[in-house]
Amino acid sequence: MKLASVRLIARDVRGLVAFYETVTGAKAEWLAPVFAEIVTPGASLAIGSEETVALFQEGSAEAAANRTAIIELQVEDIDAEFARLKTLDVVHEPKLLPWGNRTFQLRDPEGNLVSLYMPETEAAKARFGSRS
Repeated sequence: MKLASVRLIARDVRGLVAFYETVTGAKAEWLAPVFAEIVTPGASLAIGSEETVALFQEGSAEAAANRTAIIELQVEDIDAEFARLKTLDVVHEPKLLPWGNRTFQLRDPEGNLVSLYMPETEAAKARFGSRS
């Protein structure tokens, strides 16, 4: 099995897409006026409007209601990324976590938590180096 994408439901699709284009540096692929994808080497971030929820099951997802998931993006240089993105809604500045990653977090325009991180300790580097 392969994780293909994470989909966010947004009240303001264009605004959320613009945020993730800024954060990832990738240009979104618009597949419909109500749906776009930002493709990264590991997986895609799909962003759909609230009206796309009805295509699955009415009421099965709700924009700006998440408080359980964190979107994580691995980067090469956490300090450079923080310097580039520090004007956004920063939750905390870069810090080292107990499992060896150095990270900072942002909130996207819909309130989702976004964590940018890089493996910092030798154990963390070894753990991520073994993943393809």
